[in-house]
Amino acid sequence: MALSRPPFRFAAQVISACVVFTLIYSFFYPYPYPIWTSSANNSWQNRAESIINKAREYVESPFEAPYKNKFGELGERTKVAREWIGFLDDAPSSANTLPALEAVEAAIGTMYPFLTNSPKKPGNKTPFSDLRSSFVPGSRGIVIPTGTGTLRFATHLIANLREVLRTELAIQIVYSGDDDLPPEDREQLTARFGDMYFLDILTVVDDATVGLVDGGWAIKAFAALYSPFEEVLLLDADCVFVQKPELLLEDPAYQSTGALLFHDRLLWQHAFRERHNWYEDQIRHPSAQLNKSLVWTQDYAEEGDSGVVVLDKSRLDVLMGLLHIAWQNTRDVREEVTYKLMYGDKESWWFGLELSGAAYAFETHYAAMVGWVKDVLSENKARICSFVIGHVDRNDELFWYNGGLLKNKKVNLYEFGEPTHTMVDGIWEKSGIKTEMSCMVGTGGRAVLPQASNILADSIALAQKLDEDFGFV
Repeated sequence: MALSRPPFRFAAQVISACVVFTLIYSFFYPYPYPIWTSSANNSWQNRAESIINKAREYVESPFEAPYKNKFGELGERTKVAREWIGFLDDAPSSANTLPALEAVEAAIGTMYPFLTNSPKKPGNKTPFSDLRSSFVPGSRGIVIPTGTGTLRFATHLIANLREVLRTELAIQIVYSGDDDLPPEDREQLTARFGDMYFLDILTVVDDATVGLVDGGWAIKAFAALYSPFEEVLLLDADCVFVQKPELLLEDPAYQSTGALLFHDRLLWQHAFRERHNWYEDQIRHPSAQLNKSLVWTQDYAEEGDSGVVVLDKSRLDVLMGLLHIAWQNTRDVREEVTYKLMYGDKESWWFGLELSGAAYAFETHYAAMVGWVKDVLSENKARICSFVIGHVDRNDELFWYNGGLLKNKKVNLYEFGEPTHTMVDGIWEKSGIKTEMSCMVGTGGRAVLPQASNILADSIALAQKLDEDFGFV
């Protein structure tokens, strides 16, 4: 006679089996959505509706000329828009984000009209989202804006980076139409240096809004913004490096903030009163970084050297700050304000990041002198002179300088010059004419390291060969 199982034991076994099955199923097939309560959903929806209403206010009150007193207000709106984007980025997958997203996109398009009516996607309702999605995750690269006018120096720079320093970073050349950099020039660059990326900036922005065909420096901000690289090293064509540029991406200040900028020369204290008054009027709450600035605190003339700018566009605050920088370089704004109160694009970089509430960092020293010893004034004091300005690393050794490998590119297109000494934190003696060197006097002079001298010598020899091959001279 078969024995029957006790009813309670059988029930316990069934329950245990169900529990085990549920745990196993949950492990392999987890529920795809978070638990989303009605209360939480209502809270999110209320916030979204508030954003939509405020965004409509922005759309109904666009920025119009005159622009001089609107830089700060645009920065404040940009901070708000950044909060909105962050809110939407963090939205639960069950939320309907489309109405709020379209409202925010419309507001951003009103603040930054160059985002709209792209030749590639006219009438696009989500241009900012599309811009973000165009960045290749984890990508890093060098961006060099150039045209025929600076092609010679860009060629020297590419050779310096690729064939002397052996950088492994990708390089993108940005230009404004075929008249700026004709197809044959692009083909010659590719034939000589191999794989490179090219971007005609007029294919992604409406030139009627930005005016880059004849915009000079203005192309730089848009080159950085529209490059597919997530991390961008934006270089002027006449830069010269003696260390690998990728080392800038390892700089602790850059890694902390996502934006590394370089100082200009410390000159002309208490000059340009109108400029300083305007800064103070637009910047109501200076950041900790700005409070370190000798331009801000001691009334010196110029803060930024934009020959090299390093940006991480994956950081939303940096990207939104870059929008402000680009706006400052649009035709109407630069002609009325930016290029009148400041010199070219130089100050627009820190100014845009500051006004937008983005984190950023500057190199430790104001611009260094890199050149030749003209006078030894005492045992420790000297006068070092040149036509260029330099920038040093955290050990005060030369990293890069602007002005190109020529001794004075504005006077003699054939004479190259290999600097022998650097100096930081001295007193600048600025020449008033192009044919005379500027100098720095101080006690911080030192010889360029032998390794750097070898890099410069190799770069000059290569540049001379390229001049012949490309027919520059």
